[in-house]
Amino acid sequence: MKRLWPPFLLALVGLALLELAGRLQILNTSLLPTPGLILESYQENASDYAEAFQETFLATFFGFLASAILGLGAAFVLSLSDLARRAFLPFAIFFQTVPIIAIAPLLVIYLGFGSSTVIASSLIVSLFPVLANGLLGLQSLDPGELELFKLYRATSSEIFWKLRLPRAYPSFYAGLKVSAGLAVIGTVAGEFVAGGGLGALIDSARTQQRIDLVFGALILLSLIGLILIGALRGLNALINLKRPYGLLLKDE
Repeated sequence: MKRLWPPFLLALVGLALLELAGRLQILNTSLLPTPGLILESYQENASDYAEAFQETFLATFFGFLASAILGLGAAFVLSLSDLARRAFLPFAIFFQTVPIIAIAPLLVIYLGFGSSTVIASSLIVSLFPVLANGLLGLQSLDPGELELFKLYRATSSEIFWKLRLPRAYPSFYAGLKVSAGLAVIGTVAGEFVAGGGLGALIDSARTQQRIDLVFGALILLSLIGLILIGALRGLNALINLKRPYGLLLKDE
């Protein structure tokens, strides 16, 4: 509660000031809607918001899940071979530097309009942080600990499960938290091109000059990111509870 009440109080004061400025006609509500106008847009377009939120959330979740599985799997494989790592990483960096909005039209050509393109867009954007942080964690071993395991004739699987994975977990977790936010960005970029979800709702609101709809969709996009990060924090707390002596990692 000590961490939550300062931003909550600040948000409450900011929303109250925005509403007051709108009612006193100090604020141009056609450019920046008041909280009351956004609530009215939620009431008037509840079904559209609900359908768009569900589409975007599912696409973001599956894109993020795919990036977590593929990223951590690729990090493990690349950690085993220096040659493979040096050959593959430049391509991973290349895809990270190319804006997803430039790749999304190609995805439409390859995969067509719909959820497959949106999920692929989310996957591409969110994959690199998981891969990079996972690879960093698997390579950041204390040589003394590794020698100790070898001294006691530990097998490769024992070294991985009891040394490499616990020591790499903080890096895994950091990469997943970054990836969760990027997955939302990738999903919206894909929806701008392939249609559907909150991205299509924002694009439609742009043509109608409905700023209240745009801000309503932005709030829901932020909520999706918060849900993913909250789920990761809950999973991290559960892991730390099960392994209090191993995978210790506190959230700030």
